[in-house]
Amino acid sequence: MKQVIQNFKSGELYVDEVPKPGISRGVVLVKNEYSLISAGTERGTVKVGKANLIGKAKQRPDLVAQVLQNIKKEGLKATMDKVQTKLDSLKALGYSSAGVVQASMDSEGYFQPGDRVACAGQDYASHSDFVSVPQNLVVKIPDNVSFKEASFTTLGAIAMQGVRQADPKLGDNVCVIGLGLLGQLTAQILQANGCNVFGIDMSDDLIELGKKNGMHAGALRSDQNLQANCDAFTNGYGFDSVVITAATPSNDPIELTAEIIKKKGEVVIVGAVNMNIPRDPHFYRKELNLKMSCSYGPGRYDVNYEEEGQDYPFAYVRWTENRNMQAFLKLISNKSIDITDLISHEFDIVAAEQAYDIVLGKVKEKHIGILLKYNGEIEPTTSVAVKPSQGQEKTVVGFIGAGSFAQSYLIPNVKRSVATLDTVVTSKGITAKGVASKFEFKNASAEQNDVVNSDNINTVFIATPHNSHAELTLQSIHAGKHVFVEKPLAMHAEELEVVRAAHQDSNRILMVGFNRRFSPISVKIKEAFSSLNQPLVMNFRVNAGNIPKDHWTQLPNVGGGRVIGEMCHFIDLMQFFTDSKPVSVFASSIGTQSVSTTNQDNISVTVQFEDGSLGNLVYVGEGDKSLPKERMEVFGGGKVGVINDFRNGEIYSDNKCTKIKLSGKGHAQEVAAFLDAVKNGTEAPISFDSIYYTTLTTFKILDSLHTGMQQKID
Repeated sequence: MKQVIQNFKSGELYVDEVPKPGISRGVVLVKNEYSLISAGTERGTVKVGKANLIGKAKQRPDLVAQVLQNIKKEGLKATMDKVQTKLDSLKALGYSSAGVVQASMDSEGYFQPGDRVACAGQDYASHSDFVSVPQNLVVKIPDNVSFKEASFTTLGAIAMQGVRQADPKLGDNVCVIGLGLLGQLTAQILQANGCNVFGIDMSDDLIELGKKNGMHAGALRSDQNLQANCDAFTNGYGFDSVVITAATPSNDPIELTAEIIKKKGEVVIVGAVNMNIPRDPHFYRKELNLKMSCSYGPGRYDVNYEEEGQDYPFAYVRWTENRNMQAFLKLISNKSIDITDLISHEFDIVAAEQAYDIVLGKVKEKHIGILLKYNGEIEPTTSVAVKPSQGQEKTVVGFIGAGSFAQSYLIPNVKRSVATLDTVVTSKGITAKGVASKFEFKNASAEQNDVVNSDNINTVFIATPHNSHAELTLQSIHAGKHVFVEKPLAMHAEELEVVRAAHQDSNRILMVGFNRRFSPISVKIKEAFSSLNQPLVMNFRVNAGNIPKDHWTQLPNVGGGRVIGEMCHFIDLMQFFTDSKPVSVFASSIGTQSVSTTNQDNISVTVQFEDGSLGNLVYVGEGDKSLPKERMEVFGGGKVGVINDFRNGEIYSDNKCTKIKLSGKGHAQEVAAFLDAVKNGTEAPISFDSIYYTTLTTFKILDSLHTGMQQKID
């Protein structure tokens, strides 16, 4: 299928063939008929992509701060590799479209093939032939509303939310500053609400367009009589509310608003403007109320709402982003809003570059609403060829999942090995195409079966969200593949037992991404204790840092939390040092009612091993970032081994300290060990028993937290 793409590193914008997106639980697959280019928002997005590295840094200082912090933790090279991975990616453009449902897995069975729908969401309702959109960002289109009109729905919902924040009353005098597409829609909604609407803009054409569509009056910002015109419109009282829909780095809209609004008036910011709020004379003396309007409305940026499909109760949250979308379409259906004059251009998807030339000012044409049209007469495939076949090695690899971790630590190491990168699968076709091009896979796909059921692929890497690991591992084992699955192997004991049974009936290698045991410094520490025949005492401290509760790794049904998703690393490392299986575990966590703190992210765990060894893990999510993340201490037989964040360490023996200068967390070594075993037909680098007991121990940690009792591991 065709999709508008921007290479974020080079800034190049083009239309390309990418795999049709897949569909999953809670998602609706839609064939687009029209999508709307939001000129203001997308102009800014594209300009950031076209800026050089310094320009990008200036526009995103928050990300620069993250990079500097990461350098302290992981070093310059590792950090720059991550940055390059982020930069060298393909970006989807667009977030407002309309089309026809092809298939749906929404939780209520509400959407059926053939339904006409409007879609919203960056990275979802993109400029492409087909889109996969979470169910709460999809609404049905009334019969008397065209696809062209419905393609404005996302912008309409943004305008609706801005008006709701202003809470205008019948007969209120309301000013709209900025009469671009969003301002025009805002003015029409206010007029439909029974308000007297006054518009201000830099363009006389936009003021006249607003008047044509029901705005009662307007004036140029440069008009020397602007204040007098505002006074005349409001009988000298000032506006009851002002909605700022302009997009400018200037502070002028805020300052102007303070001058023309009445005392105790409502100031609502919808557009991206500078917000240096001048206290005197107006904001303070008029006691003005300043409100932000958050995009389409309640639910925006809430993972549970947008991605998990959990709606808010109607009685308590009357207007969600989905209900704002519905309301906007109802206004069009009732002829309360007219889109006709807001469409200035229409291009076929193949000519999208011409549309963006207008948006970016390369072609000087007056514009406001620019539509892209889709034909889609040929059914696209879920897979596209990227790199011509040039022979292949004995080990042929397919990747299912290719997020930033896989692109930073797994795929590059496979590429360096003696293996063929055949197919990469991601849920979004544009991502698969970008990863395939970057790492020279032969094919890109959005369909997991293109890897699992491929006769050509004999080795599968799984790097998807945690809740899919066990099922994809089972499918791959049953298909006769060798499997490398990122941790965790399973989310609960039942899944683990099913995988165990399947593996016992297979002669294939199953590996889980417990990389720390492969790090050079871990191997060195183990060698120092190899001659001992007595138990070890291990103290592991992990300053893990806070992860918000709405991050996917924290969601119980997606990531499973950090006990299952991260602490497994350290249980595995304990097994590596002891060569013994865990037999019991006791865990306790902090207790706080703070909504920003996850108790289970701040935990103390004690593990007893079969050989008598003892492992203590202190895992903290509330520490300071300046402290190195991980410190391991191993005691036994008169020796002590220390690992300092897998960058260096020490061995204490015979009353002297030997410094160890070895760095790396073992990602390259674990991938090489796995692929060597596949190629040579040797034993798995980690025994399945060890993988099994590590995974089972994490479940027992949770049981111990819930019961307050020690748990046997058997």
